[in-house]
Amino acid sequence: MHDIRTIRDAPESFDTAMARRGLSGISTQVLALDNERRAAIQRAETAKADQNAASKQVGAAKAAGDEALFESLRATVAAKKAEVAEMEVQAKSLDQQLTDLLLTLPNVMDDVVPSGRDEADNTEIHRWGTPASFDFTPLEHYQLPAARGLDFATAGKLSGSRFVVLRGAMARLHRALAQFMLDIHVTEHGLEETNAPVLVREEAMYGTNQLPKFAEDSYQTTNGWWLIPTSEVTLTNSVRESVIDEGDLPIRLTAHSLCFRSEAGSAGKDTSGMLRQHQFEKVEMVSITKPEDSGAEHDRMTGCAQNILERLDLPYRVMLLCEGDTGFGARRTHDLEVWLPGQNSYREISSVSNTGDFQARRMNARFRSEGAKPEFVHTLNGSGLAVGRCLIAVLENGQQADGSVALPAALSPWIGGKTVITANGELA
Repeated sequence: MHDIRTIRDAPESFDTAMARRGLSGISTQVLALDNERRAAIQRAETAKADQNAASKQVGAAKAAGDEALFESLRATVAAKKAEVAEMEVQAKSLDQQLTDLLLTLPNVMDDVVPSGRDEADNTEIHRWGTPASFDFTPLEHYQLPAARGLDFATAGKLSGSRFVVLRGAMARLHRALAQFMLDIHVTEHGLEETNAPVLVREEAMYGTNQLPKFAEDSYQTTNGWWLIPTSEVTLTNSVRESVIDEGDLPIRLTAHSLCFRSEAGSAGKDTSGMLRQHQFEKVEMVSITKPEDSGAEHDRMTGCAQNILERLDLPYRVMLLCEGDTGFGARRTHDLEVWLPGQNSYREISSVSNTGDFQARRMNARFRSEGAKPEFVHTLNGSGLAVGRCLIAVLENGQQADGSVALPAALSPWIGGKTVITANGELA
């Protein structure tokens, strides 16, 4: 969310920033509503002052025995009271309209974000690993004999499309990957493991900018809870309405959770396999920092996700997203794209974003230095990693000509020393 004072002070700069988001001259609309709101507040305050003045005169008229003036002033006070009530309602309504408008405006992007319209204009900033050469045509994950434990038919009967039941080796490998990620993040990357609800109140979804813009992408229960699209929501909102001591920053959190997305607007995309699901699991990373530290923290978090991929020996590249591909709440985003030989392409497996104080303002999350006024924190989030997509990458990159899958050596302690999934779908 944006500070209205910043827009008032520098409307041209704000319009320039929003123009990068495809919005033209938005400050005019914002400031017109802000001026109307401020005028309504001023009118209400003036009417209130008139009411108070008349109230004082009522007592004086009564004491003086001037019955006619007393009744006249009583009528004036009653009229002013009704006027004040009406004006306060108007001011409150205009204030809510301004808040609603500001909630729909995207974050200001970092100056380093390149220009461009879509993912084709993203900039590659790092590449690791060499995609393996196969002496056979590599298959996609759901076509592999070893992956017979991916049961889409049963999931379809239970829940419909974009769901999967994991059985046997697939279920165990999926679990091992999540535990591997968590353990590395906790023991080596210094993140605090957290287990939080997957059902949250509406204000939590507003806090991390899923609402109001992305309501159709999420699921809501009949009693008003929302199912989280990622544990970014719970981890980041853990500091909402808080003033944190400077010495307690940075706060670095990680969680493995179920995630739920309606995938609105993705009809026809990735319909085969488990690349795009309504229910999936992720290991999420969230950092809460001082403003001056968030740039370095963004790079550190990207490095944490890179380390997971490298230890699994999965080739990947890091992309700096362009203007047209940077998410609504982000100032700057790094996408990590893993190589999938079955698709002969790189696909996103992690998105690491610095949101600056954008979410902190929505949550009223601040920190205090000794002797100073509270300031808004900066919040960052990123996948570390998407577990299902990591499963896909391990299967496709490890596939063998005989239909088996060789597993990454780094996973051995988390999977009972097993090194292969046979063509019969069994761990060996």
